[in-house]
Amino acid sequence: MAGIYIHIPFCKKACHYCDFHFSTSQKYRTEIVQALTHEILLQKQYLSGTTINTIYFGGGTPSLLTDTEIGHILDTITQHHTVASDAEITLEANPDDLNREQVKALRSTAINRFSIGIQSFYDEDLKWMNRAHVGAEAEASVKRVQDAGFENITADLIYGYPMLTDAKWSHNMNMLFDLEIPHLSAYSLTVEPRTALASFIKRKQEPPLSDSQSAQQFSYLMERMVEQGFEHYEISNFAKPGRYSRHNSNYWKGVPYLGIGPSAHSFNGSTRQWNVANNAAYLQQLTQRKIPAEIEELTMTDRLNEYIMTSVRTMWGLDLDHLNTLQSGAADILIKEAERFFDKEWLMQSGRVLTLSTAGKLYADHIAAELFFEE
Repeated sequence: MAGIYIHIPFCKKACHYCDFHFSTSQKYRTEIVQALTHEILLQKQYLSGTTINTIYFGGGTPSLLTDTEIGHILDTITQHHTVASDAEITLEANPDDLNREQVKALRSTAINRFSIGIQSFYDEDLKWMNRAHVGAEAEASVKRVQDAGFENITADLIYGYPMLTDAKWSHNMNMLFDLEIPHLSAYSLTVEPRTALASFIKRKQEPPLSDSQSAQQFSYLMERMVEQGFEHYEISNFAKPGRYSRHNSNYWKGVPYLGIGPSAHSFNGSTRQWNVANNAAYLQQLTQRKIPAEIEELTMTDRLNEYIMTSVRTMWGLDLDHLNTLQSGAADILIKEAERFFDKEWLMQSGRVLTLSTAGKLYADHIAAELFFEE
């Protein structure tokens, strides 16, 4: 079992908070699509013949691609990999791209899941973020995809930014409930270096973000999602029972994956690699039939910390016995470090599994970092 991630490095606009790799120029779009298929060929041995059960088009904005381009990439994957008949194949999409013609065209591809970047239903908030769509398009895009027969849908929302009042936050959630979307990814806005938002705050054109606002809105989010029958299966992700993102769940469970495209990352259990985050350099290296990636051999400490970081964020939790399979005696060391979090009731233990309490979820990154092993 393994996954493939395809990074599409193009966007119509640069969101003020985004630090992912993308270009607002589509000058090399045709060349990049062709290069993606070349890289799939060059990297076909990375997953050692493992069956592919998830494929994820991320970015950037993959919904800028045509159905023909998407089909070409998927055909190349099936030529060089064994893809499960029930594979989850996700396309990240912006609401403004999902017009009637595009949705109809995508029915001819193998795409069977949409991740729609709504972020907010309020026009003024979307303008503040520099998003390309408006609130009405967000609602219409979901209904259009549903009307076309796609049921496996997730939406993104952002909280913790200055313009988001509690009333707005409640309304955004209510909209998703009314639309009967079975999965939600919700993210607290963070200020990443070298973004427009970071520059605005530094120049005092925007106020700094409020940790207390973010914590309050996250707590309210958890409360509302549980009331509506969603499972909080990962810190930022909620799903109706059985409607988890299989692709992202595999990340958190340590399943190998191959990343294709500029800036894409790959992981096979013993190594991690990442592609060059530059479209021109990516094209140049593939023209020379070189894999455009740097590779890092993971030490045992890396592997332990990787498992701690990903597992503690999920409802499935950190399995102490699995930790011991990585390194004998590791579980006893970790339990000693975790005692202070048991005392605070941030961590809970059931049998040999550790999970975060509701209060502990507010400190997930801090708890994971404190449990890391040192070289």
